[in-house]
Amino acid sequence: MKNFTYFQPENLKDAAKQLGNNWKDRLLIAGGTDLLGLMKHNLERPDVLINLKSIAGLEKIEYLPGKELRIGALTKITDIAEHPVIREKFTALAEAAGQVASPQLRNMGTIGGNICQRPRCWYYRGDFNCLRKGGDICFAVEGRNKFHCIIGGAPCFIVHPSDLAVALQALEAKLIIFSGKKSKSVAIKDFFVLPDADVYRENILKPNEIITEIHIPEPASGCQSGYLKFQEREVWDFATVSVGVSIKKNANFIETGLVVFGGVAPRPWIEQKISQALTGTILKENTISELTDICLQDAEPLEENKYKVVLAKNLLKNLLMRLNNI
Repeated sequence: MKNFTYFQPENLKDAAKQLGNNWKDRLLIAGGTDLLGLMKHNLERPDVLINLKSIAGLEKIEYLPGKELRIGALTKITDIAEHPVIREKFTALAEAAGQVASPQLRNMGTIGGNICQRPRCWYYRGDFNCLRKGGDICFAVEGRNKFHCIIGGAPCFIVHPSDLAVALQALEAKLIIFSGKKSKSVAIKDFFVLPDADVYRENILKPNEIITEIHIPEPASGCQSGYLKFQEREVWDFATVSVGVSIKKNANFIETGLVVFGGVAPRPWIEQKISQALTGTILKENTISELTDICLQDAEPLEENKYKVVLAKNLLKNLLMRLNNI
């Protein structure tokens, strides 16, 4: 790790002034659970680190009944997992937060950092000059690819590692982003990008922009949500496959539904066919099985990760059955 200057801004404008126009020179740090690892392995070599923890007001959970939930970008993942309103009304987010890494890392990590973390691909994190590091090849295509993506990958077959991003997309969250002079609101579904749009970055955030808050609309009456994750180890592991679901029920009918997968694509993946097929459905065990049969039909698995399609179907089936008390 090379030497760097450590800057503690007093406010957001002060922080934004310190940020440059590229991703190499100056970086933001909050919990540091991802960034410090990247720096130790020389994947990030900033001249200046800007500590957001010195800015008041970025760590908060504010519930506005009938309107929305507002979460500061520096809010600890543990606080999200344990918050009573989030557990009751925004259940998918609480469940996702409770399954992030280990208790120690949840006590350090922030929601903003979790959303913006870099890929866990062993080629990207290792000593390989891959596409995402400026090389001319994705080594996962012909190499070991058990944990890589099965849809949306070309030319780079990473998966997005965030649990919270999957749940937030299922809950149709928006990100509030500050750029030095003003803030803008971006739907989280529009925040992430696929490698064919930008092979070097995972989202649209610019080097001089800062995520300050996450806003989630109040669920309508009859809404339910949940998150389910499969991982190889019980703790301290990223999702092999995960799924976040939100549904709005009217009596026995599903009025609307949204299904988002993690661990299958370079971004949280909205499964459009399932989301549309949920509308007007009465969920019983046989109809749930029929729905999951059409799951990820456009997937193009690599040599070692065909199992992810089956795993995704089973996770979705189990979550839908749980949400409908079957």
